[in-house]
Amino acid sequence: DVQLQASGGGLAQAGGSLRLSCAASGLIFDDYGICWFRQRPGKNHEGVACINDEDGIIDYATAVKGRSTIWADTTDDTVFLKLDDLRFEDTAVYYCVAERRARWYLGLRWDEYPYRGQGTQVTVSS
Repeated sequence: DVQLQASGGGLAQAGGSLRLSCAASGLIFDDYGICWFRQRPGKNHEGVACINDEDGIIDYATAVKGRSTIWADTTDDTVFLKLDDLRFEDTAVYYCVAERRARWYLGLRWDEYPYRGQGTQVTVSS
């Protein structure tokens, strides 16, 4: 079974940084596009950042572009998301999701991803 294990959330101060991890198992890592989504309080799920390491594709949502970095450790089948200059509006539950490269493209909606891990809470305080 494909499993995605997100971790690294917590309480952080505005202006600070956090590094989230998504450990993948049960899949051939290079065959998947992996994204981070988040759900802010009272909001729908929104895409944050995506990586398709095999095809060299990386993309960020406008809300985090310039202050976030996504990368993959293919030796460990883990995708990382570092968020810098945290803002109150980054407070959310962050999820990692995956879809096979053959069916993956930027713009897939949350409910279109067949593999979705449990979330990790990020809370930014002022």
